[in-house]
Amino acid sequence: MSYFLETINQMTQTEFVSALGTIFEETPSIAEQAWHQRPFRSVEGLWQAMVDIVKADSAAAQLALIKAHPDLGSRASMADASVQEQAGAGLSQMSERNYDRFQQLNDAYKQKFGFPFVMAVKGYQVEDILQAFEDRLDNDEDRERTRSLFEIFQIARFRLEDCIN
Repeated sequence: MSYFLETINQMTQTEFVSALGTIFEETPSIAEQAWHQRPFRSVEGLWQAMVDIVKADSAAAQLALIKAHPDLGSRASMADASVQEQAGAGLSQMSERNYDRFQQLNDAYKQKFGFPFVMAVKGYQVEDILQAFEDRLDNDEDRERTRSLFEIFQIARFRLEDCIN
């Protein structure tokens, strides 16, 4: 559903969380906290408020947010926004060979880091994502946690831009 920023600013907390609780994967508490910072002057301001909430969170809460994301290229059940984002990058129409490669990379990544590979896939193709996967497997855990949060922030920006006029 699409909203005007003025409408978002006038919503009750329950309405706000219902509208924006999925901006960050399976973490409506971010929208619950952001509601208190209304009114927002821009979508950018709303996005930054939500990002600041995540940045101020504990390392454990940040890790839980990262772990809330589905495996890229997975055929498992996931949030509607994730399904649309992955389909837009061609991940829902992959060849069996690419699907198998994604599963191998997902497994290797989770084994090394303990959380799923997260990437804002909008604007990328399967080959680009596979290359990023392979490149990021060389990182250490701290760098990947930081990179994963950066990617989550980009995903949130895209989702906000899609739902607010």
